[in-house]
Amino acid sequence: MPDAGHRLYVKGRHISHQRAKRNTNPGTSLLQLEGVGSTEAAKFYLGKKVAFVYRASKEIRGSKIRVIWGKVTRTHGNSGVVRAQFRHNLPPKSFGASVRVMLYPSNV
Repeated sequence: MPDAGHRLYVKGRHISHQRAKRNTNPGTSLLQLEGVGSTEAAKFYLGKKVAFVYRASKEIRGSKIRVIWGKVTRTHGNSGVVRAQFRHNLPPKSFGASVRVMLYPSNV
């Protein structure tokens, strides 16, 4: 893997909110992480911090970049998808957008 050791996070995608057939549960988001394809591989990421970084038009404290923080709570299904809860629920506009799963706090 080239450039190993420069990035302190793993890329992921915000797939959806947790949901049933008709009801959605916006308090829990589903994330697909890059390079994670099984429940066993996903278990490494439990408890890790997640950042949804986005740009806004209004500048606050000299920056237009904002972050919604959350953490990975548990796995979801058998294909490496994880559930995460954020301090503020992620907006539906962020479906398909990338998130950063930090490699801390570490259990290793």
